[in-house]
Amino acid sequence: MGRNLLWASLALTPVALVVRYAFDAGDTAVFVLAALALVPLAWLVGEATEHVAEHTGPGIGGFVNASFGNAPELIIALFAIADGLPNVVRGSIAGSVVSNLLLVLGLAVVVGGDRPLDRRSLLLQLGLILAALILFLAPSVPGWHGNPDRHALFVVSLPIAAALLALYLATTLANLRVHADAQRAAPSKHAWPLRVGLGVLGAATVATAFVSELLVHSLDTFGRALGLSQFFVSVVIVAIVGNAAEHGGSVVVARRGNMRLASEIAVSSTAQVAVFVTPAIVLVSCLVGRGLPLSFRAVELATMALATVAVAAVAVRGRSQRWHGVTLMGAYVAVAVWYGLAGDR
Repeated sequence: MGRNLLWASLALTPVALVVRYAFDAGDTAVFVLAALALVPLAWLVGEATEHVAEHTGPGIGGFVNASFGNAPELIIALFAIADGLPNVVRGSIAGSVVSNLLLVLGLAVVVGGDRPLDRRSLLLQLGLILAALILFLAPSVPGWHGNPDRHALFVVSLPIAAALLALYLATTLANLRVHADAQRAAPSKHAWPLRVGLGVLGAATVATAFVSELLVHSLDTFGRALGLSQFFVSVVIVAIVGNAAEHGGSVVVARRGNMRLASEIAVSSTAQVAVFVTPAIVLVSCLVGRGLPLSFRAVELATMALATVAVAAVAVRGRSQRWHGVTLMGAYVAVAVWYGLAGDR
């Protein structure tokens, strides 16, 4: 019954698009419809990822999910840069890192329970995130004084972006090679063919991008109506919306007992945001608007670092337990309150 309802609710995606573009509905109605439409899309991404992982193993399956799941976030960021909203982009990047590590992984651990984790893979990716945060200090610290969007900080950000992309490509190829060489069971008879799984992932990602774009464009009005700061909207709401695929996918997979894949989805997605999506946004930003400097606020860097260290403390044990998940989720609530108190830049 539940699965049939999810399949049927995929119809909310065309409904949201028609309501917005054919009937020019108000922002509140568009926001609600888009948010509801993202739920079955996230489930579909998780469903397709699990079938793909039957053929590839959890490590490569998590990478595939992260790659497809982060595409909407990249698109959303480019829309925001074109609209002249650099603080929204940086806030959504920081929020993505924090929400994936604390909220998504925490909820997945609570649902998945006591399960083994791929300690080596998770710690490698967490190390990438910490390396990115250290490099972000170069343009961020000068940005705490004066205009954080000045051109000089964008110039400083360019070689950092290039270095992060090179680091990402090198480590990803090495990591995928390890996973490809690892022994894995043959796919079950119920698994979708690999081409079908990848095709569904691609289609769901495209639909998620369209729906996320609708939701983001209605967020500003929605946030003002609730009296929320632009920073809070970007770092919490936009970040969660932009990563809806990973949020749902990781939890769905964890509920089915595949905690290795669930943790790979959450952490792989975060690493991709830090060392692939972020530098890609910087390099492309000058083509769609003003160049985006990586001048993060102190609160953004601090919370990203704390989230990374907290997850590393779980990963180093090589096993998840429910109280770990509760702790991570509690930390996210505390961070969200901190974001609410921080206000706009």
